[in-house]
Amino acid sequence: MKFAAVLNQDGGTLRTTDLAAFSDTMRQTLETAGHTLSIDVVAGKDVAKTLDHAVSRRTVDVVLAGGGDGTISAAAARLMGKKKALAILPAGTMNLFARGLGIPQSLDAALKSFADGEIIAVDMATANGQPFIHQFSIGMHARMVQLRERMEFGSRLGKIGASAKAAWATIKNPPAMNVTLSIGEAEMTARISGIGVTNNLFGEGHLPYADNPAGGVLGIYVTVAQQRAELVKFLFNMARGKWRDNEHVEIHQSDRTVLKIHSGSRKFRAVMDGELVRLDRETIIEIQPGALNVLMPASIAEAKAA
Repeated sequence: MKFAAVLNQDGGTLRTTDLAAFSDTMRQTLETAGHTLSIDVVAGKDVAKTLDHAVSRRTVDVVLAGGGDGTISAAAARLMGKKKALAILPAGTMNLFARGLGIPQSLDAALKSFADGEIIAVDMATANGQPFIHQFSIGMHARMVQLRERMEFGSRLGKIGASAKAAWATIKNPPAMNVTLSIGEAEMTARISGIGVTNNLFGEGHLPYADNPAGGVLGIYVTVAQQRAELVKFLFNMARGKWRDNEHVEIHQSDRTVLKIHSGSRKFRAVMDGELVRLDRETIIEIQPGALNVLMPASIAEAKAA
C-alpha cells in the first residue's frame, strides 16, 4: 500500500519525540513490509492543509495521521465516505478512538501493526453535519474543557493534572441546562448537568471508548446529578467505565437524536472530539454506519470479522 503520513509536531507526545529518527523508523518498518511512504512533519497550524493534500492524492491508499485527538479527528473528517483508509498513530493523552480499534498505544508498536494491518469500515457520527469519531458532549464536559484551556501545561502529565483541577472546579460549580432530547419517537425535557452522545456505545469496565466501532448506533448518556457527592461518583464511575452502576445516568441508544437547548440567552459551548465548538440551539446528531475505512492490526480485524 501507499502511505502518506502527516505528523503534527506540536501534537501530543510527538512534541517530545525525535521526529527525524522516528521518520527513519517509519520508513524502515513499512518499506521492509513492501509498502511505500511519504512523510510530512508539520506545525499544528499547517495540519489541515497538509491533510487536504494527502487526501487529494490519487495514488495514496492510506493516510497515516499522527498527533492528538484534534489531528486524528481532522483526518477522519476528511476521509469520511472515501475509499482511502485512515491509520492512527496514537500520540494524544487518552487516544480513546484508537483504543476502540485495538491499535497499540506506543508509537513503535502502532507502527509495526500497520505493516500487516487490514482495512475495515467503521462508523462515524455527525452533529449538524459536522463529523466526529468519538463524542459530542455538553454541560460538565464542556465546562471542564473551558476551564482546562485557561491553564498552562506543557506535557501529557501536565494536561492530566489540569484536567483534574478543571474537574474539581466543575464539581464545585456544576452547569445546569434545560434541554429537550428526542430519541426516536420519544421525547424528554429535563434540567441536566451533562449529555454525551457517542459514536457507538461505550464498553463497560474500562476507559470510555466503544468496544464495537461498527455497531451502528449512537450511545446517549444523560446525567442530572447536581449534588457534589453525586458528581464525584459520576466522574469516578465514568473513569472506570462503570456507567451502569450510576443511578444518576440514563443510557439510551439510537441512530439519530435531536438536542434542543432552552436555557436563557447564554452562549453555551459543546465539546466535539476534545475540541470546543459553538453549541447551536438545535443539534441533530446521526450515526454514519461504515463511513470511515481504518487500518487495524490484522489480529483485531480478524477477531471483529469473526
